[in-house]
Amino acid sequence: MRPQGWKIPLVLLTTLLMGSTFAVGKLGFVYAPPLILAGLRFVLAGGIMILSLGIMHRPKPQGLSSWLKIALVGLFLTAGTTGPSFLSLRTISAGESALLLFTNPLLVVMLSRLLYGTRYRIRQWVGVTAGLAGVGITLASPLSFKSGALIVLAGSACWAISTLLIAHWRTSMDVWTLTAYQMFWGGIVLLGWGTFSEPLTIAWSENLFMILIWLAVMGSVVQFTIWFYLLSHGDAGKTSAFLFLAPLFSALFGWLLLAQPIGLNVALGGLLILGSIVLVQWP
Repeated sequence: MRPQGWKIPLVLLTTLLMGSTFAVGKLGFVYAPPLILAGLRFVLAGGIMILSLGIMHRPKPQGLSSWLKIALVGLFLTAGTTGPSFLSLRTISAGESALLLFTNPLLVVMLSRLLYGTRYRIRQWVGVTAGLAGVGITLASPLSFKSGALIVLAGSACWAISTLLIAHWRTSMDVWTLTAYQMFWGGIVLLGWGTFSEPLTIAWSENLFMILIWLAVMGSVVQFTIWFYLLSHGDAGKTSAFLFLAPLFSALFGWLLLAQPIGLNVALGGLLILGSIVLVQWP
């Protein structure tokens, strides 16, 4: 379960960057609506990654099938996951949003069983049960029962669906190509979604520029690059188990940047959820 010593700083850095995007994103709502901000983030991040594909000598998408896969993954992973998570931040804290979003591995187990008949060990079903109990405890407050909690759980379901799609297609497309183009396409979808549902008021400023740079470059390009590097140089199951650090960093950034308190129910529910994810993903 413990990564090699030289990987520990990379694991901490990538999960820290992942967790930071919730609080930093909420800071950006002062300057742009949530969906527009998320769309700008991923159009910028996807554009940077697409330009880098040539330098890395990665293949371009070929044929209608490849573009359809990119469209579906972008719809569920970038638009369907990030859109709801950013919208949820209007009514719940960064820590709560991240915690509920990262129930994704539990949903993957349940969907895999329903759709593919995948068999799991008793330990993993215990983890799913504990995770659902943790979600219930986390939601046991007036704040969490606001619409944001349900919205972010819908985002978690989209993430789980995209995980299954990527796992199904991982041998038919270069993962870097798929990531770059789906990110850009998902950003376009988010901008379109925001255009028809949010006021088009963007207060361009140095602060918004810095927030976008952090979200797009550090929170997307750098974070994904490190994450793919770790996955390609170690056991994917063991590495993915460390995703549970991201909600902890998100709660920490919410406290530091937004002065958001961490309630007792969130702490207890979080411990159950994080422990359950370890049980589910432990090889």
